[in-house]
Amino acid sequence: MSTGAPAPTDVLFAPLKIRSLELPNRIVMSPMTRERCPRGIPGPDVAAYYRRRAEGGTGLIITEGVAIDHPSAVDSPNVPRLHTAEARDGWRAVVDAVHAAGGKIVPQLWHVGPLWGAMAGVDPSVAPMRPSGLWGRPGHTYYPKDYIDRASLPTAAMTDDDIDGVIAAFARSARHAMQSGFDGIALHGGHGYLLDSFLWSATNRRDDHWGGDTERRTRFPAAVVRAIRQEIGPHMPIFFRFSQHKQQDYRARIADTPEELAVALNALVDAGVDVLDASVRRFDAPAFEGSPRSLAGWAKHLTGVPAMAVGSVGLGATLQESMGQGHSGTHDNIPELLRRLACGEFDLAGIGRMHLADPALTRRLRDAGPLPAFDRQLHQLPLH
Repeated sequence: MSTGAPAPTDVLFAPLKIRSLELPNRIVMSPMTRERCPRGIPGPDVAAYYRRRAEGGTGLIITEGVAIDHPSAVDSPNVPRLHTAEARDGWRAVVDAVHAAGGKIVPQLWHVGPLWGAMAGVDPSVAPMRPSGLWGRPGHTYYPKDYIDRASLPTAAMTDDDIDGVIAAFARSARHAMQSGFDGIALHGGHGYLLDSFLWSATNRRDDHWGGDTERRTRFPAAVVRAIRQEIGPHMPIFFRFSQHKQQDYRARIADTPEELAVALNALVDAGVDVLDASVRRFDAPAFEGSPRSLAGWAKHLTGVPAMAVGSVGLGATLQESMGQGHSGTHDNIPELLRRLACGEFDLAGIGRMHLADPALTRRLRDAGPLPAFDRQLHQLPLH
């Protein structure tokens, strides 16, 4: 006989509305670069890949990073684009497939900024976009030394025309996303890429309107958000991924205190961000000394808007750690995820690699089944 007590996983399956976006649960497929779009065009295999996650019950899919309409946005030719008619047709097929399966999907708009050239060879005539011409402070990183040596050479700092051009490119790409039927917009503002490189003091040494203290360093990403909000109108949600760590240095930080973080995040929210996607290596790691609160928890606490936690959900090794060993192993940290969701520390659970291991991950979590094992060679490389 049922006691009427809620199931432990009920908190994962509570609906959430963000502007016009109505989600049936709190499970989000986190963005993962796949490089399976030749010439930037998603094909039927990409549509089937995302459709399977929607069929599996995932509340929201955030796509892999999608290059904005700018020459140095992304160096790999196999990363998807939005600004050609063929690419938009491809994405329309993806969106239609996800919607037909009852899912919701938003694209993650991406400009790699200082990290231009990390994925593929590049045209030397195309200048990377860097706030102050700096790649960043090399530290704990998984990039090879030969790339770091090349990338560390200073380049020209972005001009005001460069900045205006990139803001316009983000807005155009948001318009293209709406034309393709997406349910909102996500922005990659972490990991040392372009938006994040303005936030990080090691890459932004400007002394003009776009650099200086935390408030001034946030002006460029906030300007991008405002341009997108103006383009897409008041009904569609905007997600913003941010991080402390950088690809250049996993120990880097944009904020040493909650007060510093509040300055940046509230400026983004004031510009039009609806959900803060806090990217960390482990979702439950304390963000600042003296408190067990996670980065996602601080984001919600400081701004009052919904926050998403992401980082090694269900896994024993972070993505970087798994690169050396080939597999991540399972780690049942789901009870801790549920506990933090239940107490309102954050609102959404971003899950990446576990969605590769099992497209029906959401059903598995609802049924309290065993977690799937993620194997990098088996699950990361092919689309399945």
